[in-house]
Amino acid sequence: MEKAPDIDIGSRLKAVRLAAKLSQRELARRAGVTNATISLIEANQMNPSVGALKRVLDGLAMSLAEFFAMEDAPAPRKAFYSADELAEVGKGKISYRQVGADLRSRALQILVERYAPGADTGRVMLRHEGEEGGVVIRGRMEVTVADQVRVLGPGDAYYFESDQPHRFRNVGREPCELISACTPPTF
Repeated sequence: MEKAPDIDIGSRLKAVRLAAKLSQRELARRAGVTNATISLIEANQMNPSVGALKRVLDGLAMSLAEFFAMEDAPAPRKAFYSADELAEVGKGKISYRQVGADLRSRALQILVERYAPGADTGRVMLRHEGEEGGVVIRGRMEVTVADQVRVLGPGDAYYFESDQPHRFRNVGREPCELISACTPPTF
């Protein structure tokens, strides 16, 4: 698999924040993080987890997909994508390979997700608008939705309203892979 190009998350976050006419302090307040967190991310002195970056972007009403597609030129709509055309929007131990790079005019987001053993979306649960669902293809994934917790294996699935607090954690000894979709594309 071809490695995705490195993205300057700090500079991109700063550009988005300034375009929204927000101070670091205001963005931190909206995102529920410290001002120092925003400052460290923008200075590229902190490498945020996917969950932490998602929380910061929620303060800007921007999805991860929009954030990572920002500088890409709009591509004509396609119906088919080869495996090497899936856009990597994940980071570190979690890979999110998105079908289609630019989802700004789309109603659905489809991801091929891969979690390394022990990978976790974070202690702070995710929340965003919409609905999401997925099917585990390989491995074991602990999925928490509000007060419900279930370990899913190959062929098992989930489907819930995304405004409920949720978390994903690979509890197995091998990578866990799943196919997921959410609408609207808010992740």
